[in-house]
Amino acid sequence: MSKRANRRNVHGILLLDKRLGVSSNQALQEVKRLLNAAKAGHTGSLDPLATGLLPLCFGEATKVSGMMLDDDKRYRVVIRLGVLTDTGDAEGAVLETQPVPEITQAMLDACLQRFTGELDQVPPMYSALKLNGKKLYELAREGKTVERKARRITIYALKLLDFERDRLTLEVFCSKGTYIRSLAEDIGAHFGCGGTVAELRRLQAGMFDLDQAFTIEQLRALDAHQLDACLLAVDVPLHALPAVELQDVDAGKIRNGQAVNAELSPPGQVRLYHAGAFLGLGEMRMDGKLAPCRVFNLAE
Repeated sequence: MSKRANRRNVHGILLLDKRLGVSSNQALQEVKRLLNAAKAGHTGSLDPLATGLLPLCFGEATKVSGMMLDDDKRYRVVIRLGVLTDTGDAEGAVLETQPVPEITQAMLDACLQRFTGELDQVPPMYSALKLNGKKLYELAREGKTVERKARRITIYALKLLDFERDRLTLEVFCSKGTYIRSLAEDIGAHFGCGGTVAELRRLQAGMFDLDQAFTIEQLRALDAHQLDACLLAVDVPLHALPAVELQDVDAGKIRNGQAVNAELSPPGQVRLYHAGAFLGLGEMRMDGKLAPCRVFNLAE
């Protein structure tokens, strides 16, 4: 019998504090093996240079991972000024170095204000975005550079944590789709000397904070029962949606993909429960029908 056949149907979300030097997929596979889980996915990559919060979804929780990709994020970043690399971070080859000008507090304040709010940001070449079915970082590794369209992002807040000579440390609270490497380059360009990410740590993703996360060393020290206890319930990221408790007959219809009559308002997406157990996601329609959107099978 194959190892795959022996894997378990594990359902839930585990918050990992990803360590330096591994890709998000490598980190995911490590935890997947620890849990002996049959199905797993992550919610938004962290570069190998980046550390911090990486929510991992197992089993039926992978059905909510797409929704979690839309979450706002918070980072702590150290930007090295005076250096420009091909990847936008310290892992890349240095393309250019320039002297860092004398930067006053007033200049720093003006810079933070300049990059707060809605911005048009050009994604870096070293990104997983695709062009004609090929990821941009694959083209970049071939030495190719292609034009990228700017995307609208929002920097909700930029907080200055430290500044010393050529190192600028910021806390960044931003919308989905924000590339911190592009922000570092743009800030470096603002000061006329270039900039690249020296360190990056994700502190928050949506409703989840880094202080809730486990390191791989902590997880390796746990037994199987303790590992399962680290998993958050599948419906935890959905708690902003209204909850609807279904009776037996309606729950059966929803499981079979049928809409049911419901006196609910307003129209929109809801969480569905039966006998207190999470059943899935539904849509309250204008015609007074409650239709299933996504049914979850949480049975082992």
